[in-house]
Amino acid sequence: MAFAASDPSAEDPEQTVCGWFKERLAFAAWSAVAGAPNPQAWRGVPGAAPVSFKTRDGRALAGYKISARPAPPGVGRRSGFLLVAQGNAMLADQLLPELGAFAERGVDVFIYDYRGYGASEGKPRLRAIVADYREIFQAHSASGYERKFLYGISFGGVVMLNVIGRGIQFDKAVIDSAPSRVSNLGCPAEYDPVGKLPANSSSLLIISGQQDTVVRPGEMRELLEMARARGAKTLAAEQFAHPFMDADAAVHGQRQKIVQEHLFD
Repeated sequence: MAFAASDPSAEDPEQTVCGWFKERLAFAAWSAVAGAPNPQAWRGVPGAAPVSFKTRDGRALAGYKISARPAPPGVGRRSGFLLVAQGNAMLADQLLPELGAFAERGVDVFIYDYRGYGASEGKPRLRAIVADYREIFQAHSASGYERKFLYGISFGGVVMLNVIGRGIQFDKAVIDSAPSRVSNLGCPAEYDPVGKLPANSSSLLIISGQQDTVVRPGEMRELLEMARARGAKTLAAEQFAHPFMDADAAVHGQRQKIVQEHLFD
């Protein structure tokens, strides 16, 4: 299955915005840590299948769709999709087993490798990745879904808040462990997540882990405070580490339950 952006763009989205050398070096390191894709991973996940998305600048992004499955008794089934943006050292196939539970809530789940990661074409650049996810969201939104959900994990939270901040219409979103700012890393302030919160943020849940050593609590404080002031739900959990790095499986399960409940209940 393939999706495509509707309009060509004359601009080069792969221009660096966070410093010519620094941005290239950072993404080279992160994508190396993410590793090589497992092209067979989807076969063990019920309802999963490979998909692709062609961006406006002609890059093919590899991803997966997990089709909605009948929900368990007592859980309402909804006609919608969930778009997931993972961390900057993760590949889409690595999250498929976890995301199967979201499809059981009656939504189609989509996740893609960032450009330049895994089997996706192109060069990984912040500007390009944000543009890609906006295009992906718009393409799926135009496919007849009634409800639209977003889930941003770590760097994926930076991406999702930048997409949200560009005025898209969505139902619910979870941002788990995204820093308040990226301008302190040399990126333009226009990409700072804290500046992308909607005036009415009541559809958002922002999660911070007090045991997180990747995105430390202090790096999220400003985002949490601004989100609360604008009506978002926030959770600074003492037992949480970085997403998908919780030491205790029970804690990880609790975290995933909180994410699902905010999105779908």
